[in-house]
Amino acid sequence: MSIIKKLASQTAIYGISSIFGRFLNYLLVPLYTYYFTAAEYGVVSEFYAYAGFFSVLLLFGFETGYFRFRDKEHAGRDVAYSTALMFVVLVNLGFFALILLVNTRLSAALNYANHPEYVLCFSLILILDAIAAIPFARLRAENRAFRFAGVKIIEIGATVLLSLFFIIYCPKVYAKNPDSWVTLVYNPSIGIGYIFIANLMASGFKFLLLAPQLSGLAWGFDRALFGRMVRYSLPMVAIGFAGIINEMLDRALLKYLLPYDVQTNMKMLGIYSACYKLSILMSLFIQAFRYAAEPFFFAYAGKSDARQVYAVVLKFFVIFCVFIFLLVTLFIDFFKYFVGDEFRAGLEVVPILLLANLCLGIYINLSIWYKLTDRTLLGALVSLTGAALTIALNVWWIPLFGYVGSAWATLACYGSMAVVSYLLGQKYYPVNYDVKRVIAYIGLGIGLYYAHGQLLPTIAWQPWLLASALMLLYVLITALFEGRQANVGTG
Repeated sequence: MSIIKKLASQTAIYGISSIFGRFLNYLLVPLYTYYFTAAEYGVVSEFYAYAGFFSVLLLFGFETGYFRFRDKEHAGRDVAYSTALMFVVLVNLGFFALILLVNTRLSAALNYANHPEYVLCFSLILILDAIAAIPFARLRAENRAFRFAGVKIIEIGATVLLSLFFIIYCPKVYAKNPDSWVTLVYNPSIGIGYIFIANLMASGFKFLLLAPQLSGLAWGFDRALFGRMVRYSLPMVAIGFAGIINEMLDRALLKYLLPYDVQTNMKMLGIYSACYKLSILMSLFIQAFRYAAEPFFFAYAGKSDARQVYAVVLKFFVIFCVFIFLLVTLFIDFFKYFVGDEFRAGLEVVPILLLANLCLGIYINLSIWYKLTDRTLLGALVSLTGAALTIALNVWWIPLFGYVGSAWATLACYGSMAVVSYLLGQKYYPVNYDVKRVIAYIGLGIGLYYAHGQLLPTIAWQPWLLASALMLLYVLITALFEGRQANVGTG
């Protein structure tokens, strides 16, 4: 349990930064959905969907590759770090040169011919974030969680402040006095473009904060090591790319596959994307866990009880994820106010997407088998199979069920990947996971959610009171069973 507590403490540090930072960022969702129409928010969602794909390609899997080959004994001159960083910098400089050449044609192809600055802004954001990912990986590897968290919080805080400045403050000043000083930095015709500008400025500020870590470029480039890192990392590109397909492709396809006119399709895309944000608590926890767990799994792999620890980690991970699922779904009448009234038509997808993210978290836990056994190519095949399933189901279900079909496709994909990864893991890196208890906790969460829907119209309780009672019931049941198991183990 001491090992679990150590992992939990690292997750908490990353989680505090993610939760606090993302909570600030989350406050932008009501800002966007109250100040912009669903169709306008759909434009933002579309660009973030594209950005997800390029963020994988521009990093080339070298974040995980660095974890695998980093020099622990000579941390002050870690050539694996400088090799990875130098390669990522060169790739991104080449990408920027390409964007400058094709920006006009690319913007026209995306139906944004009048706003080529959208593509340019987003390419710069992607480049700064991709290069920053390697210094962030080094901070994680060195357990410098507080430094990592501080930079992340500052970046997100800058995004929030700049968004408030451009979207609320400047328009009000401009409306009162069109000749005021804000005309130096504000043009009403840019509109939602200020969302991109605020993100770009915040990414630039983050890059400056990480400047001390960039000095590692001076440690040199090792060609032989680079070859080994490429062979290890290439499958990670496929894995990452497949992961983005599973996570973001639905928002890219809705614009084209929904059976309405373009304006209505963009409106539906905006509604779906805003409701997707309501699963943010699950995503936050999974992200925080991932930041802490990846270096932990690598570092602990050589211990005699490693597999036992991995099994316990998965169980407690699921317990907490189910708690988050219940928190959001049972109190959805509260969470719905984080999006504008026009966007609440899509609330039915929230429970589906929360369960999908839970399955994704399970898959992340189970995926240690191919990372620890260097079978990243086989892991890539699992991810690519999930991506193929995502594409097929979205193409099939979006025209039939709209964005609800996209939500079910996401759940089907992550659920299938978790099952396949478990089966392969038992062959190549067997871990005695408590499968029955994991499934039981997930079933308990779904059952309590269903009971809430059935009881709410039939009893005279206030919705918040019934939700609180069911949450308490879940906590008591899990505490009872885990306490009993602990007593059996000590006995």
